[in-house]
Amino acid sequence: MERVTAIVPAAGMGTRLWPLTYAIPKEMLPLGPKPAIQLVVEELIMAGIKDFIIIIGKKKEAIAEHFMALRATEPLFGDD
Repeated sequence: MERVTAIVPAAGMGTRLWPLTYAIPKEMLPLGPKPAIQLVVEELIMAGIKDFIIIIGKKKEAIAEHFMALRATEPLFGDD
């Protein structure tokens, strides 16, 4: 079976949603109890895609920090 890698672009400035996205990246805006980017990643995992790349901008450390914290606490995001 061939391996599939998903690429998720999340590096935009979010200027259409300013002033809301001035404080938080648009990908981290909540959709229910979770950030939107987390829902995208969960859908990838449920679809069987284990390898994915999230392209983030320089000012979007919140996305990386969010997934590092999840990796430490939730088995879904751990190493396989």
